Amino acid sequence: MSRLVVRGVVKRYGPVTALAGVDLDVPSGSLVAVLGPSGCGKTTLLRCVAGFEVVDGGEIAVEGRTLAGPRTSLPAQRRGVAVVPQEGALFPHLSVRDNLGYGLSRAERRTGRVDEMLELVGLPGYGHRMPHQLSGGQQQRVAVARALAPRPSLILLDEPFSALDAALRAELRRDVRQALRAVGATGILVTHDQGEALSVADQIAIMRDGTIVQYGSPTSVYHEPADPWVAAFVGEAVLLPATVRLGRADTALGVLPVAGMDTDSGAAEVLLRPEQIRLVPRAGAAVTATIEAHHFYGHDALVTLRLDDQIQVVARTPGTTSAAVGTAVGVQVDGHVRAWSTGARQPKPAPAAGPGDGRRRCPINNRLSSA
Repeated sequence: MSRLVVRGVVKRYGPVTALAGVDLDVPSGSLVAVLGPSGCGKTTLLRCVAGFEVVDGGEIAVEGRTLAGPRTSLPAQRRGVAVVPQEGALFPHLSVRDNLGYGLSRAERRTGRVDEMLELVGLPGYGHRMPHQLSGGQQQRVAVARALAPRPSLILLDEPFSALDAALRAELRRDVRQALRAVGATGILVTHDQGEALSVADQIAIMRDGTIVQYGSPTSVYHEPADPWVAAFVGEAVLLPATVRLGRADTALGVLPVAGMDTDSGAAEVLLRPEQIRLVPRAGAAVTATIEAHHFYGHDALVTLRLDDQIQVVARTPGTTSAAVGTAVGVQVDGHVRAWSTGARQPKPAPAAGPGDGRRRCPINNRLSSA
């Protein structure tokens, strides 16, 4: 059963259409990540669900109760929806305990709900502290606990980890996900971080230009992107021209089997992920290349290869693999490729985040991914 149902939601700001008919179903007890580049409408969607914005068209319902529609627009405080903003927004003059108890009745505060929530987010015994005595990660944990305390129908997380360093961000999102599951909460996570969406969400909604262009599990979005734009936006992608015939694509990396294409044959663009490309001994290899760059990240590395026909591709290799620049190697592809007939190509998305946010930039397609 869907906890949240969004149907044909439109939101305009003067001549600008921020949401152009958004449809979304969020199953009860699940966490859905809304992912997209800056300006795509993901935060506007969250604000419309929360009741901070009045929609110009469409309907929003939670548990069958209409929150927004042609004749209805409930105020935010009557929606039963909790919001965790980017900075936590704790009341600085209240203790942690008082922050958590702010939205609870006196009876609920007496039942030990506050202590239960502190235990849930890993902060038992912190109730007496003031917000300024907490680290950034601890403040966000308290913000999540405060949102969950009144048992909301839906919790909205607006890039709640973006201000934290990479290591703390990974730890906190893992703990927050466990906390949501522990109480069976239904949530929407708005993020620009592809790695974050892939690692914590049950479903991912990819937004572009005010609409949802793909909605599915992290596995399907990554391995079966709806179009080349989604392929390039979600993770690192190697996109190559090809000619497809009888289920096989003739590419610069050899003739490769095709899984999924919008036509049976003809000129196409194919998708590989860098982890599909393996370096093998040059002797006897059908395709050879020269290593042009080696970007080491510890657990793995990205190796830039120039093929004999001067096309560049990127391979992801284990961090233990030796790959000296200038070395000639053989190249082999594992698995199938996904293909789109020429003409299906969408413009590449703008970078979703800037340098220094804990992610790395692919030297070929200029995309960013979690380090």
